[in-house]
Amino acid sequence: MVESIETEPVPLDVASIRKDFPILTNREGLVFLDSAASSQKPTQVLDAMRHYYEFDHANVHRAAYDLAEAATNALEGARRTVARFIGADDQSEVVFTKNATESINLVARSWGAANLGPGDAVVLTHLEHHADIVPWQQLAEERGFEIRWIPLTADTQLDLTDLDRTLDGAKLVGLTAMSNVTGTFTPVQRIVDAAHGAGAVVLLDACQYVPHAATDVGALGVDFAAFSAHKMCGPTGIGVLWGRRDLLDSMPPFLGGGGMILDVRTDGFVPAELPAKFEAGTPPIAEAVGLAAAIEYLEDIGLDRIRAHEARLTAYALRSLTERFGDEITIHGPSEPDQRGGVMSFAYRDIHPHDLSQVLNSHRVCIRPGHHCAKPLMRCLGVGATSRASWYIYNDTEDIDALADAIGESGDFFTI
Repeated sequence: MVESIETEPVPLDVASIRKDFPILTNREGLVFLDSAASSQKPTQVLDAMRHYYEFDHANVHRAAYDLAEAATNALEGARRTVARFIGADDQSEVVFTKNATESINLVARSWGAANLGPGDAVVLTHLEHHADIVPWQQLAEERGFEIRWIPLTADTQLDLTDLDRTLDGAKLVGLTAMSNVTGTFTPVQRIVDAAHGAGAVVLLDACQYVPHAATDVGALGVDFAAFSAHKMCGPTGIGVLWGRRDLLDSMPPFLGGGGMILDVRTDGFVPAELPAKFEAGTPPIAEAVGLAAAIEYLEDIGLDRIRAHEARLTAYALRSLTERFGDEITIHGPSEPDQRGGVMSFAYRDIHPHDLSQVLNSHRVCIRPGHHCAKPLMRCLGVGATSRASWYIYNDTEDIDALADAIGESGDFFTI
């Protein structure tokens, strides 16, 4: 899915970038390696949200006074920015949600409830986050359709050997663009082509992809895509659902209330046009402003440079950790850096991930232990949990070295 880079982009000035992130100054010595869970926020995002609240805040879309018009312009300007960023031709196809989890639930409860029933099938992969599993399991219990699974190869690539058979009769494929556990990039376009050939639509979980590489939903050919702001230097509390207009137009509203209606009578209602139909209540206005500022920040750096930077760090981490710890460390996922993003799950000796994380924390190294909301994948890996390190634009090789040193210290600690 990630295109090879013919001309090596200019390397990031990580020291300069780090100065944009107040938390990295306020918490001296912090080695933050948990961006796959939630990235840190630059001053540019914090300032944009503060400016909105100090100068432009009002509720949107209904009032006629200047302040409300400024707030509405800020929200809709953010929508235009998001549409441009992901290659959407129509900004009304961009729906603001609470997070990517809500975006996926929206598709399940609106499109899924209207289109799925006994005899139908939804296809998922063993790489999926619970957010792209549980909503379909809930709906399957109610509607009686089948859930099928695309399995994995030994190095956690998708095994597409029986793809045509798996897709036969399927109506939807739920697919992550990049695993939040192994960093595996999936062959999105190949699966999209096969799914469309079988008459299925494709919902892409792009949470781990959009922050790290240029994304064009039109070129990918997907039908829906979901991602969250907080993984891409934006605020918590806002996610995005992009969907093809014809599909969104055909879907019933997900939530009812103010803002999503054109007319209400005692005997029924008429929903508003897109995207308002799916944005009941007061939207996350300040958060949309923050998301737009985050997009502009990432674009100023350059998505090609971000991807190249993370590939270099991934290659360095794979090499340095393997050389230092040998058979004592197991790194899950593809062995080639160009087949994975900046996420690395691993096991060190027989030390439990939570114990390892606590020791690393004493060295101010932040990683995440656990099942990472991917228990089916954990079972495929034959483990109950992993230790996960993930890096972003504010990390460099010194952070990888700090991780390695802290892992070594943990080995000494648990040997005593």
